[in-house]
Amino acid sequence: MTPITSLDSLLTTLKNEPRRRVAVAAGQDPGTIGAAAKAAAEGIADMILVGDADRIADLCAEQGLDAGVFTIVDVPDMIEAAHRARDMVRAGEAEVLMKGLVGTGDYMKSILDKERGLLPPGAVLSHVTVLELPAFVQRHGKLLFVADVAIIPLPDLATKKRILRFCLDAAHSFGLERPRAALIAATEKVSPRMRATVDARAIRDESGDEFADAIVDGPLALDVAISPEACEIKGLDSPVGGAADVLVFPNIESGNVFYKAGTLLSGGRVAAAVVGTTAPCVLTSRADSEESKLLSIALGCRLVT
Repeated sequence: MTPITSLDSLLTTLKNEPRRRVAVAAGQDPGTIGAAAKAAAEGIADMILVGDADRIADLCAEQGLDAGVFTIVDVPDMIEAAHRARDMVRAGEAEVLMKGLVGTGDYMKSILDKERGLLPPGAVLSHVTVLELPAFVQRHGKLLFVADVAIIPLPDLATKKRILRFCLDAAHSFGLERPRAALIAATEKVSPRMRATVDARAIRDESGDEFADAIVDGPLALDVAISPEACEIKGLDSPVGGAADVLVFPNIESGNVFYKAGTLLSGGRVAAAVVGTTAPCVLTSRADSEESKLLSIALGCRLVT
């Protein structure tokens, strides 16, 4: 498979593959329905809107959308709609779950329900983000896979390994045979006073068997992870240095700030999905653009195993 190096290429690739089915929980969402319509109309996915059918019809009329591109399941109550959409995924009637108008808390409760949810016992719920950053693309001609920027506040060593695995699996799904992964910290020097450096070195030293499908190094500061010049100036010899495909952050603060700086200050484009579940789950914010929602639908489809 030729590596996917842009989010536009992701959309194009999916048009040439069998369509995945995406169940939207409470599909009567003005900010989501346009992205869902585009995904359906462009052949990226078959979109199933589970929600208030009358409101969905009204929104389609208001936005000039063809309601015929959707499969609509009439469940007016939003929480019930979330449960129905989730159950469709559990039953194999859909392969991706997506949040619509239902609140984030209720959406996550549906996913995490111990009896009917999508998180297997003992599994780790995390979040993978794919970023297309203009300066990075200009220099390296590729995408960045990063985690965790949204769910896990302070992962321990075992959880960081799971996060790394999620990122590597996502990178593999984009056609990267042996992605380079940087375990991010403030410095390359290991110090017992900086847990991020200790954990990064432990993961690197133990990566031989567990992560044989990747090149893993750390701790690495952000500059040497993505800048060959920084490596040269610092005299750093790293198999990942200056060429990272994957960035694993030590905590949610560092990851979230990087993500928001990349999108709000650098004009980055983004796709994101919740992982660790039995099926990819798209969790977008009301503030996310229609394009970001479309790209996240595409990512969810790409991550289906």
